[in-house]
Amino acid sequence: MYETIQSVHSLLAYVALALLVLASINAISGLTSKRLFKEKDLRISLFTLIICHIQLLIGLVLYFISPMGFDQLGNMKDAAMRLTSLEHPLINIIALALITIGWSKHKKEESYNGKFKKIAVFYTLGLVLILSRLPWANWFN
Repeated sequence: MYETIQSVHSLLAYVALALLVLASINAISGLTSKRLFKEKDLRISLFTLIICHIQLLIGLVLYFISPMGFDQLGNMKDAAMRLTSLEHPLINIIALALITIGWSKHKKEESYNGKFKKIAVFYTLGLVLILSRLPWANWFN
């Protein structure tokens, strides 16, 4: 069961990252070109938010059933164990909180430029945080 959940978490990570890059680029291009915030822009941002939340839930399940997760918190001297047991989950939770804040703030914004700005800033910050704490060594094995 652990291997299945880990595979789903790894595969969904590619989808979540691709969508997050797409949503960030879409918001930045909408902001710079001063175009109207349309249904397509809303759907891209919302679908990204949903997939990222699903990824978080699967990651939390994986964290608590993983032999490298919660049980390894006492082993902070090993950089790889610290990354997978503390840094990766904590930073990704913070990143998802930023993405969620961006979604919430964009809904309250009246101007189209402001909607794009909120999504561009918060989704891009979330993306940078996620990329900073990915276990890259595990991805390239």
